[in-house]
Amino acid sequence: MLEAREYSPGAALAPGPVKVIAVTGGKGGVGKTTVTANLAVGLAQRGRDVLVLDADLGLANLDVMLGLQPRYNLSHVLAGERTIDEVLVEGPAGVKIIPASSGVRRMLSLNPLEQAGLIRAFSDMKRHIDVMLLDTAAGIHEDVLLFSRAAHHVMVVVCDEPASLTDAYALIKVLSRDFGVGRFRILASQTRVLGEGRDLYEKLRKVCDRFLDVTLDFAGAVPQDDFIRKSIQCQRAVVDQYPGSIGGQAFKKLASVADSWGTPAGASGHLEFFVERMVLGKAGVSSLQ
Repeated sequence: MLEAREYSPGAALAPGPVKVIAVTGGKGGVGKTTVTANLAVGLAQRGRDVLVLDADLGLANLDVMLGLQPRYNLSHVLAGERTIDEVLVEGPAGVKIIPASSGVRRMLSLNPLEQAGLIRAFSDMKRHIDVMLLDTAAGIHEDVLLFSRAAHHVMVVVCDEPASLTDAYALIKVLSRDFGVGRFRILASQTRVLGEGRDLYEKLRKVCDRFLDVTLDFAGAVPQDDFIRKSIQCQRAVVDQYPGSIGGQAFKKLASVADSWGTPAGASGHLEFFVERMVLGKAGVSSLQ
């Protein structure tokens, strides 16, 4: 395992629109962090400036998956000890990563002064970002809802297990009913035969069409592939380690699809506005618990 290389900011650039994508799922074990890591590298290989926030506040492990050993994380920013640029580490293909730790759970109980400080910390970033990915925890815990409701796009990862589909439906229901999220991207993971991913999507879509007022889009499918398992063991992204494998090709296709998603009309595009939406929305999330 290599020590993470700290990100060295260059000259400040004018902030531009940032597309924020939350990668989430109703059930753990569906490969959500694998999806996040490979989507990030795939987008970076397409020339995008990608920032990833490890938003799994209980079991943050994105850095482990990519073989990084960061010295600082977002809790140091919340404590005023480091800037965002100082905690950023650089992963494969130039992907920038904000590591998390259990201390980041303080985000759910920030006072107004701390909220303002966090928003300012993100607005002071010295580099332009095209895409921000949020690797959330699974389920409908308050931190999952917090990050998902603030994102421009919510991608729900599912697999061919009854619990995965029922839990994904529960997550979609809560985000739709309580936070007005009306559109979801569905990614099928660990598929075994051609067409299985589309079938899983159709099962979920039919239930949502019957009971919820939401739009579901099929984001694609990632097949079971030994090269994905091997890349995880090597602590590398398969799209980087084995780009010609069926898993690597699937993630390249996903990156192409996600690259075509725009920022919704009327949505704030700058990163500090996303953080403001996130931290100011925490009261509404907490009131549901």
